[in-house]
Amino acid sequence: MAGNPRAELVVVADPFAEAAGALAERYKCDPSTDCEAAIDREDVDAIIIGTPTDTHLDYLLRAVGKGKAVMCEKPVDRDIARSRAAVEEIERLSGRVMMAFNRRFDPTSREFRAAIDAGEIGEIRQVIITSRDPELPPEDYLRHSGGIFRDMVIHDFDFARFLLGEEPVEIMAMAGRLVDPGLEKIPDFDTVMVQMRTASGKQCHINCCRSAVYGYDQRFEAFGSVGMLLQDNLRPTTIRRWNSTQTDAREPLLNFFLQRYQESYQAELEHFISALEAGTAMPVTVRDGLIASWLAECAYESIRTGRAVRVQPSSRN
Repeated sequence: MAGNPRAELVVVADPFAEAAGALAERYKCDPSTDCEAAIDREDVDAIIIGTPTDTHLDYLLRAVGKGKAVMCEKPVDRDIARSRAAVEEIERLSGRVMMAFNRRFDPTSREFRAAIDAGEIGEIRQVIITSRDPELPPEDYLRHSGGIFRDMVIHDFDFARFLLGEEPVEIMAMAGRLVDPGLEKIPDFDTVMVQMRTASGKQCHINCCRSAVYGYDQRFEAFGSVGMLLQDNLRPTTIRRWNSTQTDAREPLLNFFLQRYQESYQAELEHFISALEAGTAMPVTVRDGLIASWLAECAYESIRTGRAVRVQPSSRN
């Protein structure tokens, strides 16, 4: 935000005074340890919520209630009933809210979607999404996250909708604790697979793991009637090396999401500001956030029952 010439960073709010103060000094704005007071300021027009999952909803509703525009990280809330009620209230108030599903704004991902729209691979038949983190997050983070489907896989649910162009109507999920069996006490999982089907029969396979020793693994494949598209991992450079000890050696994958999706965060902010300036619809709405959250709930239901779950359209609303 501080580097965007179309906006002015007014205040940074963080419950840790040292963190807020350091950022405020660096970016020449006010520090605050009171998020609600920061939202209430008369010189603040828009809010970016990047706080822990279980705080999103209260800050979001407070901001909308005061007429502030909001870009909020996923999900709306860990609880689907609270999320649905919040979305209904935001829509009743005509709140200007954008959900921060940043992958949609990644330059490579947008070119990927444009190629699908241009008919380069014909009719979509299958979408395959691989998403693996470099290491397991701290336990305290996991306890507040809402679980792997609501916190991590929710990005993949949204991206699947983005690529398929249709809503899933059936979902089957499996989950395990292959990295840390101790996650049972939270409870949470670290390794999952999901299969989804749309009404027209399009298929999507998602596989996620919290720990990949080789780095941040983000790969996407779209297979169609006349071809295939593959979006591979990004690396610091495209150099490949051959010598007496290695063949086709490449640099390691980018470290984590902050490096991999740096451009997409900037583009996401540009779209948010553009929508505010032009008075147009947000490119990703709270309703999109609710649908992704409902897919997460269906995944948990599939794990509980060991069966495929029908995603009823009425349940997403």
